[in-house]
Amino acid sequence: MTTDNTTHFGFKQVDEKDKVNLVRGVFDSVASQYDVMNDLMSLGIHRIWKRVAVQLSNVREGEQVLDLAGGTGDLTTLFSKRVGKNGKIVLADINSEMLRTGRDRLIDRGLTDVTYAQVNAECLPFEDNSFDCVCIAFGLRNVTDKDAALRSMYRVLKPGGRVIVLEFSHPTDKITEKVYDFYSFKLLPKIGKLIAKDEESYRYLAESIRMHPKQDKLKEMMQEAGLERCEYFNMSQGIVAVHRGYKF
Repeated sequence: MTTDNTTHFGFKQVDEKDKVNLVRGVFDSVASQYDVMNDLMSLGIHRIWKRVAVQLSNVREGEQVLDLAGGTGDLTTLFSKRVGKNGKIVLADINSEMLRTGRDRLIDRGLTDVTYAQVNAECLPFEDNSFDCVCIAFGLRNVTDKDAALRSMYRVLKPGGRVIVLEFSHPTDKITEKVYDFYSFKLLPKIGKLIAKDEESYRYLAESIRMHPKQDKLKEMMQEAGLERCEYFNMSQGIVAVHRGYKF
């Protein structure tokens, strides 16, 4: 974020107050094809990334989990198997279309005890010390004020709780970086046009990944928000990373 009340929307600079609506427009557009596009974009590997993130969360039976930017409910489905009947999961998203799609799909999967909330990650409407785990998967890069969001996540964590950030990140070697750039900027928008009928939204998503903080920078931001023992785990040569931090 810059100091003149503007921020990035992909590679463009926009007013901070406009970004939420611009991001909402992207996800309104892609919600119905979001899961199909995830499978195509990652060749199904996103399911492995999500399982690794849930494994790293160390969520146990009976715990309280906030699945931020939970979208179509993949992480909530995985968490539900861990928390059991005595636990609680809140699936939260700022976008009503994504939240509606996620709710419908979870009900179809037989998950009827999930709580849903339309929230802004920068100012979570939950009490202090409410959750054992706050997870945000492929959503932090779309938040206007990431520092505020991390502070808000820290506030609602219980002592001993952990934040999990699963996000597209930055390749760790030049060859992967070149291949990834070609795929992201040449192929991905065309796939979006063909499948989701929306080339521009997927061009934005590719650009937003490049504007996301690098692994070490995000770790530093988590520490500045108050989280401790922060670390990250690269997957697929750094194309994706899981960051983890604790509240003590």
